[in-house]
Amino acid sequence: MDPTAADVATLWQARFGTAPGAVELPPALAALLDRRVARRYRAEPVSDALLDGLLAVAQSAPSKSDLQQYSVVVMRDPARIKRIADWIGTMPWIASAPVFLVWCADMRRGVRLCDMHGMPHANNNLDTFLNGAVDCALAMGQFITAAELIGLGTCPISYVRSHIEKVTPLLGLPPGVFPVSGLTVGWPDGRRPTSMRLPPSVVVHRERYDDSAMPDAVRAYDERRHAREPVAPASQKSRDVYPPREGVGWSENSARQLSVPERFGFSAYLKTRGFDLA
Repeated sequence: MDPTAADVATLWQARFGTAPGAVELPPALAALLDRRVARRYRAEPVSDALLDGLLAVAQSAPSKSDLQQYSVVVMRDPARIKRIADWIGTMPWIASAPVFLVWCADMRRGVRLCDMHGMPHANNNLDTFLNGAVDCALAMGQFITAAELIGLGTCPISYVRSHIEKVTPLLGLPPGVFPVSGLTVGWPDGRRPTSMRLPPSVVVHRERYDDSAMPDAVRAYDERRHAREPVAPASQKSRDVYPPREGVGWSENSARQLSVPERFGFSAYLKTRGFDLA
């Protein structure tokens, strides 16, 4: 079924595993409910003109105080993309993407702007780190939406931060710039199943934060998701700490991942790259 013309209720059922109830969503936006990551790509190029247009759309995303504290490194060289795929190790399909974008938070530009005008840069702190990361994420999200609306496939790759000490020199990133996420881009070869999301009642709070009903809602979500797509033992997180077993649901698999430190040296790395984080 063409997702741009599909019934909203059908798309909602696929996304959340429940009926939508009283929800209003214009048909033109219904396709966004059907968004899926792409991890297989056809051997078909993405033109420079199209990519530049999509990057311009990304730059039209909101930016904190119009400071635009991010940069994007465009990678097209298959050998260089494969190096990142090889470092990650568990995602060889990255090498099949004709384009790999590395979205970076960028404090360096602000430092240079202050230097250009003979002023001190007085905001090397945790707030600037966060603003740069958020600016970067907003732009990447807008790029993903635009790309997928015209039929391209994408997949964010946070694992570039797991090999940040190699990615940084590969891309020539100077102090004050760090990678937030990679993004594969290409014409998808097939479509993956819809990834079921948490019910809006868990994520959306009205007037005040209230997660008192969260445990019951998550248990019901676990059951719906397990019935559609069980977590296979090979897909369970932290298998070297927690032995894989049958019956692991989304919430337990998330807990398995969150209970083991990831990227333990990330803050130390940032401090060596000029970020005070105070």
